[in-house]
Amino acid sequence: MDSIDLEVLKTCELWLNAGLKCELVTVIKTWGSSPRPEGATLAICEDGRVVGSVSGGCIEDDLIERVRQHGIQRTRPEIVTYGITADEAHRFGLPCGGTIQLAIEPLNANSRIPELLQKLAQHELVARRLDLHSGEVRLDQAGPGMGLQASDAALTTIHGPRWRLLIIGAGQLSRFLASIALGMDYHVTVCDPREEYRDGWQVDGVKVVHAMPDDLVQEMKLDSRSAVVALTHDPKLDDLALMEALKSEAFYVGAIGSRLNNAKRRERLKEFDVSDAELAKLHGPIGLYIGSKTPAEIAISILAEMTAVKNNIKLPAEVLVENAKAAAAQKPADSHCVLSK
Repeated sequence: MDSIDLEVLKTCELWLNAGLKCELVTVIKTWGSSPRPEGATLAICEDGRVVGSVSGGCIEDDLIERVRQHGIQRTRPEIVTYGITADEAHRFGLPCGGTIQLAIEPLNANSRIPELLQKLAQHELVARRLDLHSGEVRLDQAGPGMGLQASDAALTTIHGPRWRLLIIGAGQLSRFLASIALGMDYHVTVCDPREEYRDGWQVDGVKVVHAMPDDLVQEMKLDSRSAVVALTHDPKLDDLALMEALKSEAFYVGAIGSRLNNAKRRERLKEFDVSDAELAKLHGPIGLYIGSKTPAEIAISILAEMTAVKNNIKLPAEVLVENAKAAAAQKPADSHCVLSK
C-alpha cells in the first residue's frame, strides 16, 4: 500500500510514459479553515483523470472542468488562489471563509519524476526544489525536520518516509500494522530474531531484520519522528528494546499486553534503571479502546493512538485501553450494587 503522495507521483510517471500531458498540483498555503494541509498533492491528466486531493472535491471539480474545456496549456508553473471572496469560499466548499493557494506545475521529461521515485524506493528523504519561473527541478537530500517552503521564486516540497516505525515481532498483527503504516507514510522495519516467526513473513515495502531488538534500536538512532511497537509478548525480546527506546527521542513507544502484564513490565523496566519520566512515555496496554478483537482491528487501534500522539493530541483518559477496560469491568459490579439495595 502506497501513501497518497507516492501514488500521485507514480501515476504521473505512468501518464508521462504513455505520452499524456499532466499537471502536479500542490497545496502551498492555506488561510482559515481548509480541507487539506499544506503539501497535499493532486495529479490531473489531459483527459480529466485525477489522483490525490487538494480539497474536499469542489476545487478538484473546477480543475477538471478547466482541463476538459481548454486542455493542458501551461508551459511553466503557476500559482492559483481559491476562496478569496465569500462567494468563492462557498462555491469551492471552503468553510469559514477559508482560502487555499495552489502551485500548478505542468510535468515533462525535465520534471525528474522517475529520478525522484527511484530515490524514494531507496527510502531517501528528498527535497524537490521547483523554480517557479523556469520550471527547472533540483533534487537534494532533505533533513528529518524539513517542511514545505514557498517563495515567489521557488517551491520546495519534501518527499519520502517522514516517519519511521520499528515493529518488534513478526506475527499476524505486525502484518496488518505494517501494511497500514506504509500507507500513512511510515518507513517500516520489522525485527525478529526468531527464525520460526520470521521465515515466510513478508509485506512488500517492509524491511525484515534478523537481529536482537535492543541492538537494532541503538543502531537506528531513533529521533523524534520514530515510533517503536513491541508485539512479541516475550520479555527477553521486548524489555531491553523498550528500555533503549524509552531513553531515545522516539515520539511513541508502546507494547501489547494485558493490564496485568503491562504492570509487571513496568516493574521489570524499573529494575533496568529506567527513570519514572522515561517510563511515563511507555504506552501500554497499547491502542485506543474501540472494542477491537481481530488483528486488523487491533492494528487500527494502535495506529489511532500513535497518530494522536504524533499530532500532539491529548486523548481523554477514558478512551485508553487500560482505563476503558477497567471502567467496563466495574460496571457490572456497580449495577449489582444498585439492584441489591
